[in-house]
Amino acid sequence: MTDDLILHRLAKTLEARKGADPESSYSASLFAKGNDAILKKIAEEAAETLLAAKDGDKLHIVRETADLWFHCLVMLAYHGLRPEDVLAELQRREGLSGVDEKRMRN
Repeated sequence: MTDDLILHRLAKTLEARKGADPESSYSASLFAKGNDAILKKIAEEAAETLLAAKDGDKLHIVRETADLWFHCLVMLAYHGLRPEDVLAELQRREGLSGVDEKRMRN
């Protein structure tokens, strides 16, 4: 099994929950609340991930990063994007220096 299969399965599940009853799942409730609520959760999870990394507890880092990635997947689904879109962008950048890649954007 490749590492990105879980991302695709989760994205498919999230897509199915976009129109679901908000009381039926956490994801459906986030979609119902809209973009601002989703972005707020990403900010919260990013802060928690940073604090976990600062503390250096590996299990806590992994768990908080999973929460952050999950909420990023919710945001992508909300905007009609998929993990493949992000993976394609990472693949495009592969082998480029960060300085050169950033310069190419302008």
